[in-house]
Amino acid sequence: MYSKIEAIKSEVAKVVVGQEKMIDGLLIGLLCEGHILIEGIPGLAKTTTVKALSQSLGLQFKRVQFTPDLLPSDILGAEIYDPQHNAFKIKHGPVFTNLLLADEINRAPAKVQSALLEVMQERQVTIGEESFKLAPPFFVMATQNPVEQEGVYQLPEAQLDRFMLKLKVGYNTKEEELEIARRIAAGVSETINAVISHEDLEALKAEVKQVHVDEEVERYMIELVTATREPKAYGLDGLEDQLQFGASPRVSIDMFKAVKAMAYLRGKDYASPVDVAFIIKELMRHRIVLSYEAEADGVTADEIIDRVIEAVPLP
Repeated sequence: MYSKIEAIKSEVAKVVVGQEKMIDGLLIGLLCEGHILIEGIPGLAKTTTVKALSQSLGLQFKRVQFTPDLLPSDILGAEIYDPQHNAFKIKHGPVFTNLLLADEINRAPAKVQSALLEVMQERQVTIGEESFKLAPPFFVMATQNPVEQEGVYQLPEAQLDRFMLKLKVGYNTKEEELEIARRIAAGVSETINAVISHEDLEALKAEVKQVHVDEEVERYMIELVTATREPKAYGLDGLEDQLQFGASPRVSIDMFKAVKAMAYLRGKDYASPVDVAFIIKELMRHRIVLSYEAEADGVTADEIIDRVIEAVPLP
């Protein structure tokens, strides 16, 4: 089944040049049934990548552009009056899909964020007095622009915690950007084909679950999480003042899943501390809350995670 992963990547590569880390992160979310938050400046093919991935999987895809005037009913749906039948009926919103792209999610106000929260966690939608289960698979791929500060809302920690990974997307290399410019200038557009079925996707998920994780590696992952909560116990002097809250229990749960998927994407049937290192920043950076002092000093979550990795001994 691993050949199916290569087939998906080949299809996505038809329209996306480079950005392998973003594509791997999206695949991990797919294989682990987790939601993904992608942060990057405009023009880095975030939306294009998500759309291409959905097409290669043959999944239903819908996109919502988040704006300050968006209402919960705009994404969930609403009860509407049908004069022909003199009755109310339910109109489903764009959230009724397999892959929902929440574009510029940090532009939506609190009411919309809370509405999306139930969908992400419970995979169900409540409209009026009725609740509707969403047909699996269901994933939220959200993007946010870190540059613009006007008209944006900071995502609440409770919602950030629902995202399995936070991917930071950077610029392409010079060679990749040259290839992108040549493709666009030549008007080259290739059709993306669905290369796996729903049954293949379930088989891939089952194979990921079979990836072996040694008990020592499991304990190592828990030590990394605990070190963000009790830094003094790990000799991380000064880190206590920089952290307001350490990593939540969801980090441990998601790490056990994501590390297996990371190992699988690297063509292995067992996980090692190297696989943990590959994915730990994406798992943690949005789930540890920095203190005011750390933010004032310009300390980043990634720098704190680096210190934690150095302090916790390898198994």
